[in-house]
Amino acid sequence: MNSKISNEEIIISLAGRIDNSNAFDVEKEISNILSENEKLTPSFDAAELAYISSAGLRILMKVAKSAGKKIKIYDVSKEVYDIFETTGFTNILDVQKALRQVSVEGCELIGSGGYGKVYRLDSETIVKVYTAGFSLETIQQERETAQKAFILGVPTAISYDVVKCGDKYGVVYELLNAKTTAQIMNAQRERIPEIGKKCANLLKQLHEITVEDDSFPDRKNDLLKWVDKILPVIEPSEADEIRSFIEKIPEAKNFLHGDFNSKNIMVNGDEFLLIDIGDAAFGHPVFDVAGLLLAYLYLPQSKMPEEERCRLLGFHLEDAPLLLNQLLATYFDLDENDKAGIGKKIQMIMPYANLLASYHGTRRSGFNLEYMKNISQGIIKSRLLPSIREAIPLEW
Repeated sequence: MNSKISNEEIIISLAGRIDNSNAFDVEKEISNILSENEKLTPSFDAAELAYISSAGLRILMKVAKSAGKKIKIYDVSKEVYDIFETTGFTNILDVQKALRQVSVEGCELIGSGGYGKVYRLDSETIVKVYTAGFSLETIQQERETAQKAFILGVPTAISYDVVKCGDKYGVVYELLNAKTTAQIMNAQRERIPEIGKKCANLLKQLHEITVEDDSFPDRKNDLLKWVDKILPVIEPSEADEIRSFIEKIPEAKNFLHGDFNSKNIMVNGDEFLLIDIGDAAFGHPVFDVAGLLLAYLYLPQSKMPEEERCRLLGFHLEDAPLLLNQLLATYFDLDENDKAGIGKKIQMIMPYANLLASYHGTRRSGFNLEYMKNISQGIIKSRLLPSIREAIPLEW
């Protein structure tokens, strides 16, 4: 019997038939695995399970009672799910049906980034395939976030279902013949000012939406919690500086996309729609606008190989300053030729961009200590702290 550890779970694989003839041996094997991993939450992978009798169900019941919570049963076939449902075990256990398998072989790649790649499946649908390592729970949570945003009035692509693409997970969206704004700007560079204006107006539209409940996280609160997590790699006085800077950010309930960039904005006819909305939150609009500096100032100037920077940006590197200039001019109602005015806005927003760069860098590493040490030296101490010490007032 195979098992693996993932996100503080010990996932045990069930296979073949589990009935009276082998229930005793199966229970013994499960017990041995759990005794060796007693600090981990038990769950089961049923992808290879063809049948389970009442004897097998009783084993799972014992594990659930011992764990004191609903345990998860992943990748359950329709036939086996019917057994769980008929016996009422779907009310006792967290039984998750097997996901539909989707192949992207031969499909057009329309975007790629740090979290995954987006392919066009057919004329009506696309699939975002997440990088290996993203848990099913995380991806289902992102899909639920997109659905909540849609109900709130955010112009998001409608998500259909979570699928498997080989050994990775994906989410299917309905997007009729849509292209990313990055694709359009890459092919039609003369449209960059137009795209920039429309995207800036879309961002302003998002920020006019008020989040009245706790359906989305509070970005400011997330950042304050983040400071506590990086204490092993910064001095207490530095933590106090960063925490004080965050606390001074005005309280706000504006909807935030969390990753507003040209590869997450789809153009469907004349309609602009958002994808990749898993980082949605509420808070001050500066967090989203600071993200523009990460996408169009930090990334093009980073030390990554040029080919990688081009792939992540999605269009010509030399066009990034033009797009950023148009976005900021439109968002803040400035003349696009007002270099001094736009430059002052960049100076005002830069500390928040450095804050987000530090936050995302450590978070994506899973708060790995060695990686956090690199982030501390490369961004927190060299960029973030100097910039917040020289920060100018936040005027909105």
